Amino acid sequence: IYLFLKKYMFVLLCFLYINCTDKINPQILNISFNKDAVASNDYIKSENWAALPDKKDNAEKIPSNSNFVDVHRSSELDVFFIHPTTYLKINKKNNQWNASVEDISLTRLTEKTTILYQASVFNGLGKIYSPRYRQAHISSYFTRQNGIANSDLDMAYKVIKNSFQYYLDHYNNERPVIISSQSQGTTYAIRLMQDFFNSKPFMKQLVAAYLIGMPVYDSLFVTLITCESSEETGCYISWLTYASNISNEEIIDPMPLAICTKPLTWKNDSVYAPYPMNKGGLLKNYNDIYPKLTDANE
Repeated sequence: IYLFLKKYMFVLLCFLYINCTDKINPQILNISFNKDAVASNDYIKSENWAALPDKKDNAEKIPSNSNFVDVHRSSELDVFFIHPTTYLKINKKNNQWNASVEDISLTRLTEKTTILYQASVFNGLGKIYSPRYRQAHISSYFTRQNGIANSDLDMAYKVIKNSFQYYLDHYNNERPVIISSQSQGTTYAIRLMQDFFNSKPFMKQLVAAYLIGMPVYDSLFVTLITCESSEETGCYISWLTYASNISNEEIIDPMPLAICTKPLTWKNDSVYAPYPMNKGGLLKNYNDIYPKLTDANE
């Protein structure tokens, strides 16, 4: 299985996860946590998945002005994608710390943003599975009420863990898998790696984990290590990005020990990677790919 996994790592994804952070001033919820809220989703229902290989969704789309090919339905590789925060406001259906999966406006927002621009990155490699889940409100990362923040993040993880177990029981069939996450999704992907992969039998099926947009430290894992090249498997990649005009003083929580794998070089070092190394990325117009879009530096 190692040779099978290895060939997929030769593919250098030409898209980058855009995770530039400017000054963030979210609305902080001022409500109590609902301890009686139900955590689990019924993942036998396709509508509780933002992306599945056998249904039409935005994860299968490719930019029309490109030569990319969507192969996810025929691939022998799986991708489990945990989307970032799209629960940024509250309304009559969503007025708690954890979002409702029955809020159609929120599910549509998720589909036309992160599923389209991020999950679709992988449709040239594998079958994409992305669960809807009871994501925590964005203010969970900024509230001073640590008890509430821990409670709603725990609830969201219970749902993610449930979805991944369902994926293993009904879809995986011992196939190799990529774990991919962004921002809030990475909060849960870290725990998923600890519960299912790190020093666990399922580790042999891991191609790589893309743990993007949250600080990740080697100390979080016992055996899982960072990828040092595009050919290495059974490892993880992580980075955080900020706008180039953000000073160190403006960064909310400086993280000098966090892993930073520059996606242009696959290196965890301080060597600058210039713009020409960037094969391309997407902006608001999904159909156009812009070469040399970003540089990378630690």
